[in-house]
Amino acid sequence: MKFSTVAATFLAGTAAAMPTAIERRQFGFGGLGGTGSTANELSSGCKKITFIFARGSTEIGNMVSLRPLRSSPQAFQKLTSHPQGSTVGPPTCDGLKKAYSDDVACQGVGGAYTASVGSNALPGGTTPAAYNEAISIFEKAASQCPDTIIVAAGYSQGAAVMVNAVSKLDSSVQERVAGVVLYGNTRNRQENGKIPNFPPEKAKTYCNASDGVCGGALLVTAGHLTYTRDVSSAVEYLQGQISAQGSASSSSGASTGSSTSTSGSASTGTSSGASSGLGGFSGWSGLFGGGRN
Repeated sequence: MKFSTVAATFLAGTAAAMPTAIERRQFGFGGLGGTGSTANELSSGCKKITFIFARGSTEIGNMVSLRPLRSSPQAFQKLTSHPQGSTVGPPTCDGLKKAYSDDVACQGVGGAYTASVGSNALPGGTTPAAYNEAISIFEKAASQCPDTIIVAAGYSQGAAVMVNAVSKLDSSVQERVAGVVLYGNTRNRQENGKIPNFPPEKAKTYCNASDGVCGGALLVTAGHLTYTRDVSSAVEYLQGQISAQGSASSSSGASTGSSTSTSGSASTGTSSGASSGLGGFSGWSGLFGGGRN
């Protein structure tokens, strides 16, 4: 089957599963007192912490995943009764804000990063325009807010955006990044769970053993949609990195805290052959192939 045909079928299924405008208004995270589907807080001034997030493929706004909303009435009811649903961007932002008394600016990667499905097939797992958009946000945070501590995260294709962007940052900007969390990283196997040219202790990967994406095949199984359970751990990790960065900046030569690339039930570099049964998501392993760059 040609790529264009598969992509068209996938997008059609995704569009059917996306919320209507009314559903988005009813479900909006902002209306529930938390971070909304879009966050552009870097433009509102400097905070102690700047959190930069890149969403996954087809996700709305620049922060949020609402893919399963219309897959079934049961899925919609489950997601709306548990507002964090299958997304990790808003709750990671909100967790940091709770820890630092709202002294956190959350910024999603939007603009040239369109989170299109086809971009996953590119050599870097996303487009150069996408990771350059992220690079520009890191550079803006570093130059506009010289005292802010930068942390970041990405989910699925958004993790690939972060892997590319952080590895390509100028060293003066890269040194300002205290920690990066990668949820369901599509570049996990290709990069051995790491970010090239970046201290391994500053990056933490959450890849479920049941997540086929993490094995390099881009096969979206049920495990790819369960990372909200790792948000608390991720926030704690970022808190530790923020503390270490603060200590390093106040004491020349101090080293940052260490971390492992996995935590709890999460494991790096493994995959599951189980299908999630989520409509248009199945069949992508045959298109991309295991470990293909």
